[in-house]
Amino acid sequence: MEKTKLELIVGLFVLIGIVCLGYLSIKLGKLEVIGGDRYEVEAPFNSASGLKPGATVEIAGVEVGRVKSIVLKNDQAIVRLAVQNNIQLYSDTFASIKTRGIIGEKFLALSPGGGGDPLQAGGTIRDTESGLDLEELVSQYVHGKVK
Repeated sequence: MEKTKLELIVGLFVLIGIVCLGYLSIKLGKLEVIGGDRYEVEAPFNSASGLKPGATVEIAGVEVGRVKSIVLKNDQAIVRLAVQNNIQLYSDTFASIKTRGIIGEKFLALSPGGGGDPLQAGGTIRDTESGLDLEELVSQYVHGKVK
């Protein structure tokens, strides 16, 4: 009887530990188990070099979403963003790919408009600016093509 009780307590302790570990993995990894309170919009870029799915989407330095996916369509990188429902974007929103520090990670910065129509789920941000490609810039400098 004592052995069965001890095994039950240990099993329960291990189960609680696994549940806590799963919860922390989801929270720290900033994953979404269920759809969450976000809506998706797209933004076409000439180059999305260095930007990865899961990168942050920020407005004024505050995280408001994540990059869901990046696909190639008609020679453009189509970036799909998941933005929080409480953030209203407009048709004149400007999206640009930025870098943290000199060689840091890439993120997407949004400058919300206000004069356009509200952007609905599945809408497209038309005004975009690709990130600075540091390797290309250094290459141009080395080969004397910088003016």
